[in-house]
Amino acid sequence: MALSSLFEPIDLGALRLRNRFVMAPMTRSRAHRDGTLPESASTYYAQRATAGLIVSEGVCISPVAVGNPKVPGIWTDDQTASWAKVADAVHAAGGTIVAQLWHTGRASHPSLQPGGLPQVAPSAIKIDGSTYARGGRTPHVTPRALEALEIPVIVAQYGRSALNAIKAGLDGVEIHAANGYLIDQFLQDSANTRTDAHGGRIENRGRFLSEVVAEVSAAIGADRVGVRISPASNFQGMADSDPAALFGHVLDVLDEAGLAYLHIVEPGIDGSESIASDQGRSRRELSSAWARQRYRGKIVAAGGYQAASAESALANGHADAIAFGRPYISNPDLPGRFAAGAPLAESDRATYYGGGDAGYIDYPTFEETSSG
Repeated sequence: MALSSLFEPIDLGALRLRNRFVMAPMTRSRAHRDGTLPESASTYYAQRATAGLIVSEGVCISPVAVGNPKVPGIWTDDQTASWAKVADAVHAAGGTIVAQLWHTGRASHPSLQPGGLPQVAPSAIKIDGSTYARGGRTPHVTPRALEALEIPVIVAQYGRSALNAIKAGLDGVEIHAANGYLIDQFLQDSANTRTDAHGGRIENRGRFLSEVVAEVSAAIGADRVGVRISPASNFQGMADSDPAALFGHVLDVLDEAGLAYLHIVEPGIDGSESIASDQGRSRRELSSAWARQRYRGKIVAAGGYQAASAESALANGHADAIAFGRPYISNPDLPGRFAAGAPLAESDRATYYGGGDAGYIDYPTFEETSSG
């Protein structure tokens, strides 16, 4: 089938996209211990610059925000300088890239925290199961509930990190409010039992997101800011007593913010995994089509899309651009492969997280494969 819509240019706020392919944020765990990127990160992102927009892997906004080994940050000058090399490489290849600002909250572990202190969260509620920490897989531990006076400090860290992203030459930022990380923890009442101005009724639980969006927008301009949400996901123990009402409020707040785009994870995706759509009836309906009914801005939809389903989502107006994740790992030239109707290369799951350049920058383009 023709893929004309996917190849049409589009503006998302101040972001000028050559096409409607978005490379979704994907943790690759190649950063140095100080949160700087390896030299090969510039190659990795530049190889994928034919995407209309690249959303970087999650970039931590402070030492306390770190929740996985070997993930990058953007709170120091050295970290910012390592992102400047990525921005230069992507721009030289004709691409556009934003940094996804990340605070993991209770999903972190004391082994990853300064001084080995407990990780922070809206409330002292532990995630069931285990996580990756220093030394490997380990059970989650109970976080420390944030004091009210600490919340504005974190909000300010988002703003400073956004400024650092622009200083590095990146084109904007995406605020990570999905997948059970800190902002999502504030939103959903399974993780937030606070009784102050950031807890209780929906408007209060949405206050932290509103404050972060306002801070980042004031720092760099709302037209360079996206927000990612996952209203249908139960990942990392997330649940809410009325998810439709909660995320309806979130959409209303974001609609008024004048953002570059809203990035929504479709039902059937839990974290980075495709699953049977068993999130519950009240969550299965929280899709891009549902969001379009009350969100007037640009929507980027993510979640198991293939060529035909992506084209359909654009044609019916549910989304303005489509995010692809894992296909970009092993298909750096994904738009070109779609245009040629070429088969997609399979990726090696063993190299998704950590390691060196193997499985990171050594996947050939379709043209290289064909000519070889």
